[in-house]
Amino acid sequence: MNADQVIIEPVVTEKSNMLREQNKYTFKVYKAANKVQIMQALKELYDVNPVACRTINVKPKPKRQRLRTQGRTASWKKAVVTLSPGDSIDAFEGA
Repeated sequence: MNADQVIIEPVVTEKSNMLREQNKYTFKVYKAANKVQIMQALKELYDVNPVACRTINVKPKPKRQRLRTQGRTASWKKAVVTLSPGDSIDAFEGA
């Protein structure tokens, strides 16, 4: 599996911006990827040295569509990666 397939996109929210001050970055990742694959993909793509990785399976939430139909949002996997001191990812700095 390629590094481009493992890391889908960065997650930019208020909470993830507060975590960035602690040198933790949040990404949406491929559902079948494990922690080792995620950390290797970050090394390859962003040339940083990840120290730790935590993964969360985000469950679907109910979503109302039109008047009477009920739907759900898609489930996805989130990874919070801690980088070594001194490392940063430039993709987040411009956001």
